[in-house]
Amino acid sequence: MTRKSRRLVLIAACGAVLALALGLILSAMSGSIVFFRSPTEVAAQTVAQGTRFRLGGLVKDGSLQRGPDQTVDFSVTDTNATVQVQYRGLLPDLFREGQGVVAEGTLGPGGVFRADTVLAKHDESYMPREVADALKAQGRWQEGKGMTDAKVPDSKPSDIKASENGTSVTDKTLGQRSER
Repeated sequence: MTRKSRRLVLIAACGAVLALALGLILSAMSGSIVFFRSPTEVAAQTVAQGTRFRLGGLVKDGSLQRGPDQTVDFSVTDTNATVQVQYRGLLPDLFREGQGVVAEGTLGPGGVFRADTVLAKHDESYMPREVADALKAQGRWQEGKGMTDAKVPDSKPSDIKASENGTSVTDKTLGQRSER
C-alpha cells in the first residue's frame, strides 16, 4: 500500500466517524425538537393528538379558572380560533388575561391542550412572532403597541440631547436639561 492510498483510507475513515457522530447527535436531538403552533393551526386539526408542541397566543379574557391542587384552565386565542388549555402548577407572575403566553405540552382528547410548561410575556413588547404575524394579517396589530392601548413616546431627532456621559436624553420624558 502506497503512502497516498494510506492517507486516502485515513481520510475516509475519519469522514465515516464524523458522519456517524453527526447522525447520532441529530437522532438524539430529534426527540427534543418542539414546534410552535398557533390556535388557528390547532383548530384546523393540523396537529395530531399526543404530539408535543408549543402553543402561543393571548390568554382570552374571562377564561381563567383556578381549581384545586394548583390546576388552572384557560383559553389561548389568536383572535381567529381559541384552544382550551389545562395546566397544573404555579403560573408565572406576569401571567394575566389578555397577555401573551406560550404553553408547551400535548394535545389531548377533545382538542384540549394539556400544558406542562407555561411561559408568560417578559415585557410589554413581547409577542411570539407567529402570533404577531397573524395579528398583522388581520389588521389588529399596531407596530410598537402590540394589543395594548399604551402610548409609546415618540421622539424626533430634535428632541434628543447628548449628556456628558455620551447617552442621549429625550426632552419629552425628562423635561429641559439645565446647563451648568
